Amino acid sequence: MADSERLSAPGCWAACTNFSRTRKGVLLLAEIILCLVILICFSASTPGYSSLSVIEMIFAAIFFVIYMCDLNTKIPLINWPWSDFFRTLIGAILYLITSIVVLIERGNPSKIVAGVLGLIATCLFGYDAYVTFPLRQQKHTAAPTEPADGPV
Repeated sequence: MADSERLSAPGCWAACTNFSRTRKGVLLLAEIILCLVILICFSASTPGYSSLSVIEMIFAAIFFVIYMCDLNTKIPLINWPWSDFFRTLIGAILYLITSIVVLIERGNPSKIVAGVLGLIATCLFGYDAYVTFPLRQQKHTAAPTEPADGPV
């Protein structure tokens, strides 16, 4: 590939960096990184809890790619705002439950760190659910105030 073609083509890297500068992109990247750190902490202490971090990290990465490539407008079959809302809401609830259980059990320091990071993940996923709530984003149009022509 020639240098002029490489510089003129936006490519995947440009789409990734452009999307990662948006609020949704920052939230998804933060979710991916936080899930990875929690996965490392759970793997060091109790591998039984690590599946939640793996699943949430994979879902966040999938939604990152979907929004980055603008597939949400190209695949109208799925209602993406509601799917993303339920993903984040379920993630927040599951991280809250898992973190409380892990912190009550008390174990080695990596388990406690994973529990605290799980509570932070609960807040992050909860904020993402609040931001992506579809009914909050709908614009309402004003009702006409003029009377309709015709018999009353």
